[in-house]
Amino acid sequence: MLAVVVAMSLFQSGLVSGPSTNGSRPTPGPRSATAIRSAKPLVLDGKDDDEVWRGATPITSFQEFDPIQGKEPRFRTEAKVAYDGRNLYVFVRMYDPEPEKILRQLARRDIRTDTDQIKVILDPYHDRRSGYEFAVNPAGVKRDFAIYNDGQEDDAWDGVWDAATTIDALGWTAEFRIPLSQLRYNAAQSQSFGFGVWRDIERFKERVSWPLYRRDAPGLVSQLGEVVGFVDLPSPRRLEVRPYAVTKNTTLPSGTGYNHPQQLTGGLDFKYGVSSNLTLDGTVNPDFGQVEADPAVLNLSAFETFFQERRPFFIEGNGLLSFPINCYIVRDCGSENLFYSRRIGRAPQLTDAYGDASSPTGTTILGATKLTGRTASGLSVGALEAVTGREEGTLGRTIEPRSNYSVFRATQDLRRGETVLGVMGTLVNRSNDRWTDSSLRSGALVGGVDFRHRFLGSRYLVVGRLVGSRVTGSPEAIAATQTDAVHYYQRPDGALHYNPTRTSLSGDAEEVTFGKVGGGQFRFETSYQRVSPGFEPNDLGFLQRGDWQALAAWESIQFSKPGPFFRQLYWNFNQWSEATTAGLATDRGMNTNVHLNLPNNFWVHLGGTFAGLGTNFCDRCARGGPALRVDHAQSMWGGFQADTRWAVTPALWFNTWRADGGRTSSWGISPAVDLRVSTRWTGSFGIDYRRSRDDRQWYGNYLDGSKASHYTFGHLEQRTTSLTARVNYTASPTLTVQVYTQPFVSKGQYTDIRELNNPRAASYTDRFKPYADTSVTNNPAAFNYKQFRSNLVVRWEYRAGSALFLVWQQGRLDSESIYGNRSFGADLNQLWQAHPDNTLLIKLSYWFDR
Repeated sequence: MLAVVVAMSLFQSGLVSGPSTNGSRPTPGPRSATAIRSAKPLVLDGKDDDEVWRGATPITSFQEFDPIQGKEPRFRTEAKVAYDGRNLYVFVRMYDPEPEKILRQLARRDIRTDTDQIKVILDPYHDRRSGYEFAVNPAGVKRDFAIYNDGQEDDAWDGVWDAATTIDALGWTAEFRIPLSQLRYNAAQSQSFGFGVWRDIERFKERVSWPLYRRDAPGLVSQLGEVVGFVDLPSPRRLEVRPYAVTKNTTLPSGTGYNHPQQLTGGLDFKYGVSSNLTLDGTVNPDFGQVEADPAVLNLSAFETFFQERRPFFIEGNGLLSFPINCYIVRDCGSENLFYSRRIGRAPQLTDAYGDASSPTGTTILGATKLTGRTASGLSVGALEAVTGREEGTLGRTIEPRSNYSVFRATQDLRRGETVLGVMGTLVNRSNDRWTDSSLRSGALVGGVDFRHRFLGSRYLVVGRLVGSRVTGSPEAIAATQTDAVHYYQRPDGALHYNPTRTSLSGDAEEVTFGKVGGGQFRFETSYQRVSPGFEPNDLGFLQRGDWQALAAWESIQFSKPGPFFRQLYWNFNQWSEATTAGLATDRGMNTNVHLNLPNNFWVHLGGTFAGLGTNFCDRCARGGPALRVDHAQSMWGGFQADTRWAVTPALWFNTWRADGGRTSSWGISPAVDLRVSTRWTGSFGIDYRRSRDDRQWYGNYLDGSKASHYTFGHLEQRTTSLTARVNYTASPTLTVQVYTQPFVSKGQYTDIRELNNPRAASYTDRFKPYADTSVTNNPAAFNYKQFRSNLVVRWEYRAGSALFLVWQQGRLDSESIYGNRSFGADLNQLWQAHPDNTLLIKLSYWFDR
């Protein structure tokens, strides 16, 4: 298969070129522009009547890149660049013969609305790998990103900059003022920056750029042009300080009642330019009360649930500290990574053992610092250090010890970024005491190296990763590590040796990937990866399981040039084969999926999977018990989304799953609608409904009188319903109100409790037998889990970089050990009877720049 893929890709790389209007590669326009120095600061008003603009040479050679690459644009665009001792300025004139039809929509900062937009992309290091994006729409709504790895966007980065827009008889204009203090560049008398401008003409769904951005080529920053003429720029060292005060009122249980203690705290965020290349970020006693709550979830699997990071300090620059693992393909590595920032400030791990409802729900972050930067030689560095405090449960017992977290990441670019070498290290130290020593590891060290090499015109890619880990602790803590769901050393039919006297555990992980990532319509990647049984990065990373190896392949046919029945078409194929490191097959499957953008701007998606091909075994199903043979399974999913320019945009998703010869199945449907009531009011509403029947849901592991283990399974009928609603009001680009609510109900009933008999039998029925313990089988468990989460956030950016937050959060939780016969509405009524947990928070920050 790989030989066919390689041969086909090499054939197409010579015979198939990128789409254009005349069948050949579009002729590129000039790729260099000149910035002009202004003798005085410019008035930011969205007009080009400042003297410096009259002397600036305009950039005019814009070309369309979406939907047709290389086409002459529908409307003219002109851009000019200027600077002074403190700021970089960009003025863009976007001609439009029908200015009354220019789409404009108010929204809070960093929200992409279906409007026209102009974006300025800068690469101040001119390293073809990193940079910044600054965008604004005709209503003045700003968006910005930091860029790393030649195209990965960090939308949590919020620079302090400004823009002014106007709409007139010629179209619309945008004038940017970007302080040099927000950029990072090398110290030199004469400078040139990577530079690009992108324009969106939303009512025609067309995008134009200077220079031409090629969608069939890899990378973003490496495709930029350049702007020259910067002379005697100041060294970008500066100090930014953002102190804040927080007053918080929270509902806490107290005996038979509830208290509402008032808390007044303060903290500090700072950013310091250590040199022209390095920036130090820090936070002291941070509070992230304005962050939206995690979605509700009921996890019945053996594996930990992954939650997205939402805290600004940890999101910003997170890409520099990323080291993904378990990547089937480079373009989609999923959630597993050596650095999972949610470990810092996590929920205390021993609340169930030593805490109660009044115990802290999160670990206090005493302070954190982050150092990031890039040298002129192409060395990128990221380091993070954080300290969390000791948390107490009942009777003064420790539910989370004081801990120290360290992360270091460095990459070196070679061949103008075509080859990258990297190293990564993480370290965790816990100050365990008598309450935590037997449960939590005292230390964890993880280190790795990686490389990425692009060749043959950046069309082909090779990636490799090698990682090792070592965790230490008491014999009890390391025994718990060996027997948890990541490792399951105790499996009776496994090839691993469980040793309860160990005080350390070591492991490693490897990966190599080869693929064609650019040029023509055909792409592919193929990978091999292996994770040893003892690999353990979860003290500061995220890994669901060890003892695993996989060979995978991905192929894609991409039609980015519009055809008679579509604007874009992507057809993907996936194959994989997974096994334990000892060679026990755990899954073999294949998948295909199609993504179609129709001429009316609807998106249609459809996919199907065949899994469990051949003979496969689930070594995690019995939660430490023997491997269970599993039969093949099939699934199908699909959906559509209407034109997002509509005032009412419906969408619908569905999925089905069938396994175990039809004994196990599920289906789900998720309708949603986005609403644009006016330029100020928007909202969305979605329903997620799922019904499932699992004939081999793990029920429990039991010991009988002779200490023999019994691994039991049940038939589970489950129904889950959740509603998600959002309402946004934008008074201005700097004053917004957001409301988020999510009620969630999941209920299930177990029947037919059985135990493993001959788990590797070819016949499904021979794998199980009735479980003899009637105390378990006569009263099968049931559950009815209900949760409500909501928050209201008022955000006012009263001056650049300074904000006032007013936040109200409410949560309700109710759980019953019966399925019940109530409807979803009646279950919600029951949930409303639960006592609410309310948090009212006011947070004020002020930005200083020196």
